[in-house]
Amino acid sequence: MSVPGDKGFETARQAWNLSIDQPVSAVVQVEDAADAAEVVRFAVRNGFGVAVQPSGHGATDGLDGEILVRTGRLGGVQVWPERRLARVEAGASWGEVLAEAGKHGLTGLAGSSPVVSATGFTLGGGLSWFSRRHGLAANSVRAFDVIDAEGAERRVTAESDAELFWALRGGGGDFALVTAMEFELYPAPKLYGGRMIWPADRAADVLAAFRDTTTQAPEDLSVWFALLQFPPFPELPEPLRGLSAVVVDVTFLGESDEARALLGRFDRIPGVIADTRGEVAPRDLGGICAEPTFPSPSMMRAELLGRFDDAAAEAFLSATAAGAGAPLTSVQIRHLGGALSRLAPDAGACGHIGEQYLVGALGITPTPEAMQAIRARQNELRLALARHTTGIKPFNFLAHEENAASAFPGDVLARLRAAKRHHDPLGVFRSNHPVLA
Repeated sequence: MSVPGDKGFETARQAWNLSIDQPVSAVVQVEDAADAAEVVRFAVRNGFGVAVQPSGHGATDGLDGEILVRTGRLGGVQVWPERRLARVEAGASWGEVLAEAGKHGLTGLAGSSPVVSATGFTLGGGLSWFSRRHGLAANSVRAFDVIDAEGAERRVTAESDAELFWALRGGGGDFALVTAMEFELYPAPKLYGGRMIWPADRAADVLAAFRDTTTQAPEDLSVWFALLQFPPFPELPEPLRGLSAVVVDVTFLGESDEARALLGRFDRIPGVIADTRGEVAPRDLGGICAEPTFPSPSMMRAELLGRFDDAAAEAFLSATAAGAGAPLTSVQIRHLGGALSRLAPDAGACGHIGEQYLVGALGITPTPEAMQAIRARQNELRLALARHTTGIKPFNFLAHEENAASAFPGDVLARLRAAKRHHDPLGVFRSNHPVLA
């Protein structure tokens, strides 16, 4: 346990997003489930709340004297290929999970970053590269190992506790301390993916191709469009250093030839600077978007679009001025739909997403002045698209100042709040986005 004044405490309490302060009473790196249970019992006896973070991705404002439990040392990954099932401890990253599953021609429903914990990602719903085919990651979970609000170790399944199992699958970490989960894996004997990059003045052409391709895309194909401002870092190759660019990232569950035929619209756009598309191993999925693997201060804002018609496209291009929307680092549009739009009968709290597109605007905020400028630019983009957005956004894409009410319809939020009161009546657990806030 590390407490204020101890060497290393300030580093230990940091969120992944360095713009978020976490004023906690102590930080504990748990070694196993029994260790985690003892921490919860200590917290209950002494009147502390418990916040749980493997590394702090998705952290939000609002901590005030809790014990911060780090689960990063719970890194076990076990795969049963014949059952297409994995057991993953709470600190294991998606990169580690995919490396193990990929040995057997399988994949989990991973997102774009290899360093995010599979458990934290899944508790928030989990919007994957492969969600158009297989739905949200949370709905592939078959069991959780948890520490409950009394400090007892429990296994939670649909049969053992249907309501808690429902809440944990997409409702966030507000109901128990999850130490491990078991979830389905999916066949990926052939996987295609990569990135195409053009200068930003091709944004209108690329966006038109993106709209055309996504309206006809099979569920095995995921296509994401982005406007990026590459930093002027010397480690970047010369064509990308400081470049304002338009980017398309793709994955396809299938053969390369079929993927290239589906993406032919993009091949007819001149001026491509880079094209990394090709057969890719599941373990290398995290390299497609090349997201940072180290903490930094940033601000993210996301909105869901019911559709991306001519008016929405015109508003988007006008608001971003065919560039990266400076001072934003990235403005991304993800194509959703497919299985995401269908509500499975056994779905969890984050059961489906009816909207067809997700827009996210990210900016790096090293100073208060940069933070103010990023916030203003995000608001401009939000207002420009207001006629086309629904107001709801995925739980994992909530900004750090937003609350769970922005992620769930009223009836779902009411059910989550009832589950919280039943399973954690003393409010021991404080998630990144509390359902009672």
